[in-house]
Amino acid sequence: MDKLLYGVAYYDEYMPCDRLQEDIRMMKEAGINTVRIAESTWSTHEPQNGVFDFSSVDRVLDAMHGAGIHVIVGTPTYAIPTWMVKEHPDVLAVTAKGPGRYGARQIMDITNPVYLFYAERIIRKLIGRVKDHPAVIGYQTDNETKHYDTAGPNVQLGFVKYMREKFGTLDRINKLFGLDYWSNRINSWEDFPSVVGTINGSLGAEFARYQRKLAADFLAWQAAIVNEYKRPDQFVTQNFDFEWRGYSYGVQPSVDHFAASQPFDIVGVDIYHPSQDELTGIEISFGGDMSRSLKQGRNYLVLETQAQAFPHWTPYPGQLRLLAFSHLASGANMVAYWHWHSIHNSFETYWKGLLSHDFLPNPVYDEAKTIGRDFGRLGKQLVNLRKRSRVAVMVSNEALSAMEWFKLPDGKTYNDVVRWMYDELYKMNVECDFIQPSCERLGDYAVIVVPALYAVPDEALERLNAFVKAGGHVVYSFKSGFADEHVKVRVTQQPGIIHEACGVGYSMFVEPKNVGLKGGSLALNEEAGAVGTWMELLTPTTAEVLAYYDHPQWGDYAAVTRNRFGQGSATYVGCMTSPNAISRVLKSAVQEAGLWGADQELAFPLIVKTGFNAEDRRIRYYFNYSSEAVSFRYAHGDGRELLSEVPVASGEQLEIEPWGVRIIME
Repeated sequence: MDKLLYGVAYYDEYMPCDRLQEDIRMMKEAGINTVRIAESTWSTHEPQNGVFDFSSVDRVLDAMHGAGIHVIVGTPTYAIPTWMVKEHPDVLAVTAKGPGRYGARQIMDITNPVYLFYAERIIRKLIGRVKDHPAVIGYQTDNETKHYDTAGPNVQLGFVKYMREKFGTLDRINKLFGLDYWSNRINSWEDFPSVVGTINGSLGAEFARYQRKLAADFLAWQAAIVNEYKRPDQFVTQNFDFEWRGYSYGVQPSVDHFAASQPFDIVGVDIYHPSQDELTGIEISFGGDMSRSLKQGRNYLVLETQAQAFPHWTPYPGQLRLLAFSHLASGANMVAYWHWHSIHNSFETYWKGLLSHDFLPNPVYDEAKTIGRDFGRLGKQLVNLRKRSRVAVMVSNEALSAMEWFKLPDGKTYNDVVRWMYDELYKMNVECDFIQPSCERLGDYAVIVVPALYAVPDEALERLNAFVKAGGHVVYSFKSGFADEHVKVRVTQQPGIIHEACGVGYSMFVEPKNVGLKGGSLALNEEAGAVGTWMELLTPTTAEVLAYYDHPQWGDYAAVTRNRFGQGSATYVGCMTSPNAISRVLKSAVQEAGLWGADQELAFPLIVKTGFNAEDRRIRYYFNYSSEAVSFRYAHGDGRELLSEVPVASGEQLEIEPWGVRIIME
């Protein structure tokens, strides 16, 4: 890829009137050079079983090509047509909530052979038709694919086969999963019960792992079909999304992104976030760091992000520009909005696009025009940003599933712990990769942050011990190393295997009430705040105490410790602290690893992202995520601010306007 892609999702089929040429004119004016089409309109392309009509696709492809706009074609398999459900009602997924009902998207059973037959047919018909069109640069398989909680009889049967292949015997399963409890023991394969009603967290977590595998297999199946047709100059991608809390929040529970991304040429992602006064850039950074990490640092495509969206997300002046360059700073080669126009009917009527319902220019569109001009002007300097992080955050779908079964006392989940730690790294301008426990490249990093690694194989913990011994630095949160990969609690004083590196042990844990932090070598002050959610009563063996609990009964126990082990150190945080306190802990670890520099002396709302461009020149992005101007001293080599084309000298005092950005190339 030799230029930045700036795009929108475009649905000519949704338009209340014919305005294709006018839309193209406005796109060109805004610098839009790419559109994504077709992924949402199966029922238009196949109005009846075996009757195909791709005239709307042909029309858009021809018009976009005439205008010099690239097209990404989506396989339209995530929203099924009415005729399929009428003829084959069993294509709807049966979930723990019961049989599915037609209406919403993503309601089908992705393992159903009838659904797969029709899905393969529409993929082959569509991709076979468009593959040679010169406008088409790539394909998106499905849309924000997940397993959709499918758990019907055919899925249960597949799960039993999976268990038999993986574990061999029922005796082994019964022992590993503790199924003697409450007479859950399974003594015959024919008696294997539906997992929907299980009370066994080990079995439930294994079923979640199997469901994630179904999603990965489904995506690999689609990618393989599309690969039969694509030209060498075309790519195949998928738009991954994240746990949704009204916006993109954390690790996706229903897909293992690391496994599911393997069949694709390039990773795609959808990132949505709070806006206006709540805009922080954290979700953009989190989603970008995750997407970049899936293929070990390769650039990625933002296939969906917001333009206006909800009324409480309508961006303030300057925010759309800030956001676009924030995506590039994390390694994106494309920024695309969902969607071009606001639709006039149905479920997402008030999820507004770049254009409002009147299709007229508006301040958001006008700001998009400035982005398009800058992307076109600066593309060669900003495309293919190479980033190398020395800090990694270790995440695990297995730990996530296990903690869904064993939630923290106040209802917080795995992703709450991940974001508790990641957000503070972001705010202190410590850039991160994401890795899994299976990662063999721990030596690429100086610091590894490990949030709530609750369920994990012995080998992964032993690799972390070896990483510390060889000179690395690990920061563990509470609940790490507690159970094995089958969610069976280890029969040892906690934190089990990592005790060797952490130099601390505990047998008791409590729900904190009126507990603070005190003393220790970290010298936390009143701003440390209260302990919440969870606390482990730590007793150091060889570890230094960074903080004790401030409580009349628990005050003799350590809350945060650090242990020298070999050439490195392991920090263990036994409780959920305030953001201020965990920030102090993480800062201390980063400083000890020798990674603290001029960029870390700056802090949120001034965010710094760096990388190297195709000419091997250092690019530094400076973002002001606030409604007030900020100033700072530029502490690096002489360079040029690319947006204004003004020289910048080392040591120069720079100011950034509210919601502004500066891009300096050394």
